[in-house]
Amino acid sequence: MQEDNLFAFIGYMLKKYRLPIITVFAVLFIDQCIKLYIKANYPIGEVHRFFDWCRITFTENPGMAWGLEFGGDYGKLALSLFRVVAVIAGAFYIKKIVNEGEHKGFVVCVSLILAGALGNILDSAFYGLLFGPSSEYEVAAFMPAGGGYAAFLKGHVVDMFYFPIYEGNFPQWLPIWGGEHFEFFNAIFNFADMAISFGVGIILVFQKVFFKQKEQHVATVSPEENNTNPSSQP
Repeated sequence: MQEDNLFAFIGYMLKKYRLPIITVFAVLFIDQCIKLYIKANYPIGEVHRFFDWCRITFTENPGMAWGLEFGGDYGKLALSLFRVVAVIAGAFYIKKIVNEGEHKGFVVCVSLILAGALGNILDSAFYGLLFGPSSEYEVAAFMPAGGGYAAFLKGHVVDMFYFPIYEGNFPQWLPIWGGEHFEFFNAIFNFADMAISFGVGIILVFQKVFFKQKEQHVATVSPEENNTNPSSQP
């Protein structure tokens, strides 16, 4: 009887939250497949160049976005723990917006953001334990005899997508940077980062559509609610 209740509960949860569950697992599957393939098969550096502006370049990000770092090992650990807390909070937020009947597009976007954050957490949590170090001359060994290159939550995030859409020099008349070389969009990122950016971008573009549904729900009061409201009684 208890097993039947458990299976019934699991079935109910999968049905009610199937949209965010499918979104999160789809992003995680694609993200981790790409990262594991790159990490296990290539040394650090350019992997493939489709065009000058479209390249696959394997690099590892040891800290925050854009490769920034702070506080050494303790800073890395603090950042990883913050990401874990943020993901847990995000999961509860998704539960809340699903229960409140928010727009499905908004639910998908928040799920994309959560999945992207979780994808990068998996890198920092487990890649340091599973792989040896990568270098420009050597492919990382999987489960090396001497152990991985970092402790739990201290691994590096694998990045690979590189789109330097334009390369050139600043004009000579420009103050400070005049004549210096620059690249437009020189960040190297991964599929998880794309999911986060896409989720945030869609929310910003379609916020009026997403939140209009909630505003209409709040503004609409049923006759039953009017009858039960003490202020409406004579």
